[in-house]
Amino acid sequence: MRYFDLHCDTLFKAVNDKRGINSPSYEVTLDKGRVFDEWTQCMAIWIPDELDCASQMELFCNGAKYLKDECAKLNISDKNSDNNVRFLFTVENGSFLNNDIRNIELLKKHGVRMLTLTWNAENCIGGGADAQGVGLSLFGAECIKTLEENSIVVDVSHASDKLFFDVAERATKPFVASHSNSRSICPHRRNLTNEQFEIIKNKGGIVGLNFHRDFLSTYPEKASITDVIKHAEYFLSLGGENVLSIGSDFDGSNPPQSLKGIEKIPVLYEELLKIGYTEQLVQKIMYYNAHNFFSRF
Repeated sequence: MRYFDLHCDTLFKAVNDKRGINSPSYEVTLDKGRVFDEWTQCMAIWIPDELDCASQMELFCNGAKYLKDECAKLNISDKNSDNNVRFLFTVENGSFLNNDIRNIELLKKHGVRMLTLTWNAENCIGGGADAQGVGLSLFGAECIKTLEENSIVVDVSHASDKLFFDVAERATKPFVASHSNSRSICPHRRNLTNEQFEIIKNKGGIVGLNFHRDFLSTYPEKASITDVIKHAEYFLSLGGENVLSIGSDFDGSNPPQSLKGIEKIPVLYEELLKIGYTEQLVQKIMYYNAHNFFSRF
């Protein structure tokens, strides 16, 4: 099977732990990914809100170098590799841009393919999930334009509702929610409303299912693969056949035991087939929707 994952935090863990990205303790490793015939993984460097701007910039630069060095060691690139594996460099939280639009040139220089605009707090771009009511700043509006000009995908996972709608108004290209579920199924502020999903769909964007228990169910301790499927079914009922993707949040979340690691993805694949979805549809969710989106961007 083919697999495309829009978000994991393995790179951040590796940088923080000063360990190789293929460390067997991680939920995403090259060895565990050998279950796939073809695999593209978005590798995010998470920028914590509480760090000062200098430390955030240092973390970004360290993450860029770390991923480059590890990919050279493992013979992986952002285009192709002998292992049919691609790692795409992404960033979670644009706080480190620090109101300087020239820093987007730095993103481009280091090969960043996608920027999650915020984490949970308010930053120079706008409001995160814990800063509801805070929308896009003037600098944030300039960022959207410049990111699009540089073919860096805008990601609204972690955005406040106001920031989401401000981005939707400003964006001229499709944008994504790389790791967000349905608020109708689990009413968490990190999840998407029906209206938000419709906007992403109508603009040609994609949405990645998140495996974090708190975003799957109002009873997170009981969350299971069944809850992931509930979110998938709901998004599909909204016409999401060409939108729905995977954004696991591996190595940065608390997934159900049955999905604890990338090697368990084939279990989800089989469960979707068992409930009657065609192989073509399941392959779209697992790979082709995300692959086609990035191929066009």
